[in-house]
Amino acid sequence: MSLDTLSEFLDAIDAIGELRRISAPVRVDLELCEIADRVMKQPGGGPALLFEHPVLPDGSRCPYPVAINLYGSMKRMALSLDVAALDEHGARITKLLDLKVPEGLMGKLSLLPRLMEVAKFPPRMRTGGSCQEVVWRGDEVDLRKLPIITCWPDDGGPYITLPMVISKDPARGIRNVGMYRVQYLTKNTLAMHWQRHKTGAAHMAEMVARGEKMPVCIAIGGDPASMYSASAPLPPNIDEFIFAGFLRRAPVALTKALTCDLEVPADAEFVIEGYIDPAEELVVEGPFGDHTGYYSEADLYPRVHVTAITMRKNPIYATTIVGRPPMEDYYLGHATERIFLPLLKLTVPEIVDYHMPAEGIFHNLVFVSIDKKYPGQAYKVMNALWGQGLMSLAKVLVVVDKHVNVQDPQEAWWIALNNIDPERDTRFTMGPVDVLDHASRAFTYGSKMGIDATRKFPEEGFTRNWPEIIEMDAATKQRVDALWPSLGLDPR
Repeated sequence: MSLDTLSEFLDAIDAIGELRRISAPVRVDLELCEIADRVMKQPGGGPALLFEHPVLPDGSRCPYPVAINLYGSMKRMALSLDVAALDEHGARITKLLDLKVPEGLMGKLSLLPRLMEVAKFPPRMRTGGSCQEVVWRGDEVDLRKLPIITCWPDDGGPYITLPMVISKDPARGIRNVGMYRVQYLTKNTLAMHWQRHKTGAAHMAEMVARGEKMPVCIAIGGDPASMYSASAPLPPNIDEFIFAGFLRRAPVALTKALTCDLEVPADAEFVIEGYIDPAEELVVEGPFGDHTGYYSEADLYPRVHVTAITMRKNPIYATTIVGRPPMEDYYLGHATERIFLPLLKLTVPEIVDYHMPAEGIFHNLVFVSIDKKYPGQAYKVMNALWGQGLMSLAKVLVVVDKHVNVQDPQEAWWIALNNIDPERDTRFTMGPVDVLDHASRAFTYGSKMGIDATRKFPEEGFTRNWPEIIEMDAATKQRVDALWPSLGLDPR
């Protein structure tokens, strides 16, 4: 059954024994981050945390509990998307993509269940919603009353870090829901950090060209599938709430914002409504302790004027932190990796699997296994991947053969470092890089490296015998398996 609210998600986490309630008062500036960081670096990602008595920067108690590390384990990530394993959604996508129309009436009718499933995904409008049980407008608006955390000592200020930022294409009316960090400035203004390649930034560019104010809503908390979907790298014409409906197998409930011409999750914990005036000068946002493990520099971004804050009667504030890996965002990224594998195979069919290890912080290192059939195929795959959306930002691609378990970086590196002649098997290219890449030669532009760690064909300049991997024979393994319990050598 789909989880519809943050409270339901927390109850489900509690039921599997992965929630820890913190009753001691903890300051939202730095202290909460330090506690969460230590927990996130525990084996398996540590438990989710619910701080029941957060303390605001002025020393007062905040009535709104703070939840963090909600997605920070494989078990909770799967729980959030209502599956036992994340690959289940990948299998659903594979089935939907395999829509070859069969012969005959009965064959065509057999497609109806899948097509009907797709028809269930669009969100459903609701009049009002629990997200509007309490409303602050005008002089009542005061962001200082929310437990917005300051993560790291040199951050530019407190940050909203787990939002669903909602905007709309002014020409086509297509909604976008993105996860961008948002810096607190004053009681009724924020700074919106959307990078130049993000859809929200594209919407703003269109509003600038029109000379019109841009409505924007920032939803905090909600059903876990929608919260995750805001982080997913969907194409610009795919509505994240439709994708969330697919993941949760039930439509997302939306309601009209009170002061903006936008729809927001009806069961969100908080909704911050406002607008950006393109006629205004940009404001300084940052620095910010980022997922690279380094501070990203301050830069100029648009100011959001808050027109209303709405919330549930007893809301819970959802947040996260990023920094030196491993952190909670690794599990969000891993979900994207598993869910989007079928779509990657659709355009690069020889791909067997891929993995972005935590140390590579998503874009710095990608292991890819392929079913290699001809010489040069590894380079074909590299170039194809660098042409795939945000995969264009991948700094290092390591391509290995299909038998290699790329989910195990230790195995992948062992195979790769044995299989390469560095001069022969390494290629460099130029292109866009992540905005946060502080090592690139220019802002958002630099080099990438591809490593062909596959078994080499003669046409690829290899004329020697390729060795076999050392493995014990099956009969000996079976005999030792039977003998093992008597040896007293566990664990295996």
